[in-house]
Amino acid sequence: MAPGPFSSALLSLPPAALPFLLLLWAGASRGQPCPGRCICQNVAPTLTMLCAKTGLLFVPPAIDRRVVELRLTDNFIAAVRRRDFANMTSLVHLTLSRNTIGQVAAGAFADLRALRALHLDSNRLAEVRGDQLRGLGNLRHLILGNNQIRRVESAAFDAFLSTVEDLDLSYNNLEALPWEAVGQMVNLNTLTLDHNLIDHIAEGTFVQLHKLVRLDMTSNRLHKLPPDGLFLRSQGPGPKPPTPLTVSFGGNPLHCNCELLWLRRLTREDDLETCATPEHLTDRYFWSIPEEEFLCEPPLITRQAGGRALVVEGQAVSLRCRAVGDPEPVVHWVAPDGRLLGNSSRTRVRGDGTLDVTITTLRDSGTFTCIASNAAGEATAPVEVCVVPLPLMAPPPAAPPPLTEPGSSDIATPGRPGANESGAERRLVAAELTSSSVLIRWPAQRPVPGIRMYQVQYNSSADDSLVYRCRKILIILFGS
Repeated sequence: MAPGPFSSALLSLPPAALPFLLLLWAGASRGQPCPGRCICQNVAPTLTMLCAKTGLLFVPPAIDRRVVELRLTDNFIAAVRRRDFANMTSLVHLTLSRNTIGQVAAGAFADLRALRALHLDSNRLAEVRGDQLRGLGNLRHLILGNNQIRRVESAAFDAFLSTVEDLDLSYNNLEALPWEAVGQMVNLNTLTLDHNLIDHIAEGTFVQLHKLVRLDMTSNRLHKLPPDGLFLRSQGPGPKPPTPLTVSFGGNPLHCNCELLWLRRLTREDDLETCATPEHLTDRYFWSIPEEEFLCEPPLITRQAGGRALVVEGQAVSLRCRAVGDPEPVVHWVAPDGRLLGNSSRTRVRGDGTLDVTITTLRDSGTFTCIASNAAGEATAPVEVCVVPLPLMAPPPAAPPPLTEPGSSDIATPGRPGANESGAERRLVAAELTSSSVLIRWPAQRPVPGIRMYQVQYNSSADDSLVYRCRKILIILFGS
């Protein structure tokens, strides 16, 4: 039989091109669509589609939903839509690198239950949300490097916390990460975070990451690294991990004081990291500095409130306390009754160490103690506060009548004594109570020459903390 036109074409091709052409012909003979300018390879049981450098503006809709490997690199895809990868339950490897992707729809990968590798590097992503990566319960490799990511939501990695092995967020604009989520990636081997703006790593982040073999924090804004059991285990007396841990943190403005002494004691072969501060260690190689030069300075309180503060009951008072040291001291305040003070309804500790008491009570009389502490020690300074009680305009009755609904209060409310006055006439009455207002009535008293101040407050019944006080109701009375 004479050869047909197709067999003649086969005979005219070079021998090296025949296997590839046969693969394409085999795929076409099974009726599997292949988008224009893409290459489709169907070698059972794997269907691969390669659509690199084809000028795509969006994910082609004519993609076989049975595809196992899909590569859409070096195109102009600007967004990943909700239905672009719908029903691709066999997809194992998806590459979207080097596009212009700035938006990923919620649930765009929800059907990719078998996906093991997702490459979204070299795009224009600005954030990673929790709903974008939903459904990737089998993901092993997530590559998000070289984007413009500024924020990663705390729930962004929830779908694959127990499966991910390789996480790459390098060359982004990250200032922080959801470290609690990272600490739960128990199968993580490689964490790449270089060339970001990260200035803090939560202590204990890596304690459960027993399989981590490479941590790259190069070129961030770290001043220190918190001590972590993972680093210490790699050099401890116990059994060593099968693959040694590699930690890279060069290009950070390291502050080489006693807080980094633990890191200096680890054995390292490289000598690339340098110190930024303190001044006498600037630009010196971290691993060449003797241990005795990693020093800290204990706190020194340089400014505090005067020896005694005098304040009228109900008025505000600010107690200053500033300290210097290396590392920078943290300032705490202790109340006269020994309680450690924090931010509450009437107290606030500022970042510079100043304690603000917005409304003083008689219980605030006594000695407040400022405590400044750091890794090298602590310093204390007492401040005496004297709260002057408000003057009572009338003597208290011998037996004050009980209130209908007594509550916690630090203000005396005496009634005018008189043998012929009833308890109801002397009683302070609160009526028309709502969530935001109250009508208060009290009996008229004999005018007293001068200025009188009526003060209204309410307290929390749980902890007796003052919630609100109105102290600027002034009534000027003139005697006859």
